[in-house]
Amino acid sequence: MRAAGCVGLLALWVGAAGCRSDVLDLGDIRASVEEGEALLGGATTVEDTGRNSFGRSPMNLDPARWPSFYVGKGVFERDWSEPRFAPIPVGPLFSASSCMTCHVKDGRGRPPAEATERPVSLVFQLSAPMGALPHERYGGQLDSRAVEGQAAEGWVAVTWDTRSGAFATGESYSLTSPRYRFMDMAQGALEEGTRFSPRVAPANPGLGLLEAIPEETLLARADPDDADGDGISGRPNWVEDVTEHRPLLGRFGWKANQPTLRQQVAHALLADMGMTTTLYPREQGHRDGVDAEGPEVSAEDLERLLFYTRLLAVPRRRDEGAPNVLRGKAVFRALRCSGCHVDTPVMTGDVDGFPEVSRQSIRPFTDLLLHDMGEGLADGRPDGEASGSEWRTPPLWGIGLTEAVSGHTRFLHDGRARTLEEAVLWHGGEAAKSRDMYVRLSREDRSALLAFLGSL
Repeated sequence: MRAAGCVGLLALWVGAAGCRSDVLDLGDIRASVEEGEALLGGATTVEDTGRNSFGRSPMNLDPARWPSFYVGKGVFERDWSEPRFAPIPVGPLFSASSCMTCHVKDGRGRPPAEATERPVSLVFQLSAPMGALPHERYGGQLDSRAVEGQAAEGWVAVTWDTRSGAFATGESYSLTSPRYRFMDMAQGALEEGTRFSPRVAPANPGLGLLEAIPEETLLARADPDDADGDGISGRPNWVEDVTEHRPLLGRFGWKANQPTLRQQVAHALLADMGMTTTLYPREQGHRDGVDAEGPEVSAEDLERLLFYTRLLAVPRRRDEGAPNVLRGKAVFRALRCSGCHVDTPVMTGDVDGFPEVSRQSIRPFTDLLLHDMGEGLADGRPDGEASGSEWRTPPLWGIGLTEAVSGHTRFLHDGRARTLEEAVLWHGGEAAKSRDMYVRLSREDRSALLAFLGSL
């Protein structure tokens, strides 16, 4: 059911230990440019690859719908703490006062650079000790900000430990792992055993396309018992649809804990900004002196926000025909990275009211399934059917533009990786063999793989 790796890969892996050199020689593997490969989002793909490339409308958007897109963008950028939105402002407890606060330019969040810097686009989800239920006093997410007259729940200081290693070719590398200290906790310290999960804001392009992939397409790639024996056992996360109260396939969030874009957006409004919708009508905390009736975010504003986020386009690839990029593409497949970050095109289905994302051939480089990534990346916190060491395969489209859009190169769910190479080196669990092969590559093949990732 999975795309096959390069010919001879198994022999390379099994026989490598007996090689005279510890450097893994992939030989004369090759790749070529495929038709439509640069158009990661099909006909929606935009040519812009600069600072604003994650916030563009799709190329196939009817001009008559442009105003709706930009009205939705206005809701995305709106600062709900401004007095003009009273008497129903953000909060009373919240982490951000606008979507743009965490998703600057619709890009990726980051951890704080120094221990004294309070996290902004890194949030901490909480669970009761030894369970998956929200924390009794602090709820499902720690809120570091509050409206006037209320006390914030606390904040988290982040420091870094460093570990070092070496490639088979002799060059050294270092990895940083975060250490967290909960500060100024308004309702007392967290009990020993409290589970928490740090998560940076992911980038937003292509969300509507991901939602449009048919469920059967994703389930066809699932192999929870590793029946094919390739060491990769992706499985779906079945989560609750809060509107119809039935299980649906999770697609969004670091652990695929939200099944639809509507639910993802509405939950973010509640968890990150403390604002209710028709999907989540109960707020967290209390607003003294205000008796709000109905949802704090109107149905109209929720639809405007959904229109915008559903149609955010994906930028095209760059340099897909460059020799080093093509070599990196072959290395990507030889290391079996494509076992999870699927590099073959997938067709979206028909989406009512959104012809732009319907019937598109796309390459998001994800199977949207859960994979065990090992103890090194584990947060120990279950989420739906996801275990404490499982994560959804994140899409790779646009990843090479992270620095251009977001001004940094922090990767993985908590932003610990300072470069794409560090992100590769943190892979464990089902990806441990791929990581180990990467460590044993020649420096030229490592460089080629990174060039390929940078082209996405």
